[in-house]
Amino acid sequence: MGWVIPSLVMAGVAFAVGYGLRMLLGRKSLASAELKSKQLIEEATRQAGAIAKQAQLEAKEQMHALRQEFEEKTKDRRNELSQLEKRLHQREELLDRKLDLLDRKEKEQGERDRQLGSREQSLKAKDEQLEQLISEEKEKLKTLSGLGAEEAKQLLLSRLEEDCRGEAGMVIKRVEEETKRDAQTVAKRVLVETMQRCAAEFTVETTTSVVQLPNEDMKGRIIGREGRNIKAFELATGVDLIVDDTPDVVTLSSFDTVRREVARQSLERLMSDGRIHPARIEEVVEKVRKDFNQHIIQEGEKTINELGAHGVHQELVKLMGRLRYRTSYGQNVLVHCKETGYLSGMIAAELGLDQRLARRCGLLHDIGKAVSHEVEGPHAIIGAELAKKYGETPEIVHAIEAHHEDVQPKTLYAVLTIVADSISGSRPGARGDTLENYIKRLQALEAICDSFQGVEKAYAIQAGREVRVIVQP
Repeated sequence: MGWVIPSLVMAGVAFAVGYGLRMLLGRKSLASAELKSKQLIEEATRQAGAIAKQAQLEAKEQMHALRQEFEEKTKDRRNELSQLEKRLHQREELLDRKLDLLDRKEKEQGERDRQLGSREQSLKAKDEQLEQLISEEKEKLKTLSGLGAEEAKQLLLSRLEEDCRGEAGMVIKRVEEETKRDAQTVAKRVLVETMQRCAAEFTVETTTSVVQLPNEDMKGRIIGREGRNIKAFELATGVDLIVDDTPDVVTLSSFDTVRREVARQSLERLMSDGRIHPARIEEVVEKVRKDFNQHIIQEGEKTINELGAHGVHQELVKLMGRLRYRTSYGQNVLVHCKETGYLSGMIAAELGLDQRLARRCGLLHDIGKAVSHEVEGPHAIIGAELAKKYGETPEIVHAIEAHHEDVQPKTLYAVLTIVADSISGSRPGARGDTLENYIKRLQALEAICDSFQGVEKAYAIQAGREVRVIVQP
């Protein structure tokens, strides 16, 4: 039993030591856990702050994008509203002009009705006076000559016929004079309004085209060894290629605008492709020429559709497209044909005629110029033969052949075509003119306006088609 007590004492000491160690280790792990949790909390706080900042930045970027998108939409909407307002303003001006025209017509009609009413009253009074004179003449004849009723009747009728013929001649002459005066006024008004409605833009064509080069070395490649490339190009296109000291450009020269345009497109394709040699030049020029023929047909179809001249033969459509690259006195022939068509239609509308037929006559009137360099004879006669060949009506054929009075005009549509052709070709700015004559004409217009009393200043605008007058208050 002696060893039991020491064992118990040792066990108690060991338990106490173990308990103390356990408590110490527990405190250390608790302190470590607290430190770790504190670090985790701080890390989570930093991450939360970073996430919040990132979210704020993303929100700001999203708000900026939304604001920018809203501003773009608002800007587009403002542009649309501005264009709509402009169109509405133009329509209002057109309606105002139409209302003014209707007011003038109404006043003219009222004046005519008043004149007719006064004439009717005058004729009625003259009829009553005539009946009274006839009855008095009958009584006088019966009393003085002792003629019978039938003889007196014949005598009175012969005298009455002579008097009526004299008065009728005077009335007819007065009506003819009034009709001529009114016709001149109406004709001037119709022409002025038509010219104002068709104030088309115009640019003068030249006989050269300038092609921009990517660099100065390209000139040597275009010329080729001993000039073989430039010779092959000129031979294939029929256009003069001018290479001078002007930096980074070459010039194409030809009076044939079709050839010049084919040469320009071919040269641009050769430069972009990079392969420039005689065989490649011939290949590219031939391909461009085929594509250009298709482009000419598209130009003709576009013009035909713009003026509503449906059912035109395909050959005439192709010839119409060729006029896009033809000029006359510096005026583009296709633009001139379209303008003549519009003018013919407007004048026909004012006169109550068929607008579509008039537009078709004006559009096709210069179709002969598309082949005038290939066929001998006046372009009006050539155009009429082409129109007849490809199924156009006799009215259109006659309008084409008579628009330069090579044939005497016999229809109203032929006369309309002549008038519209003259307006389009002779209006200010339509055809080539010297700058000196142009300025003198505008100065003369302004001087005429300044000569009136009360005018402070006058300005001729739109090539003299309009005059803006500022009056003294």
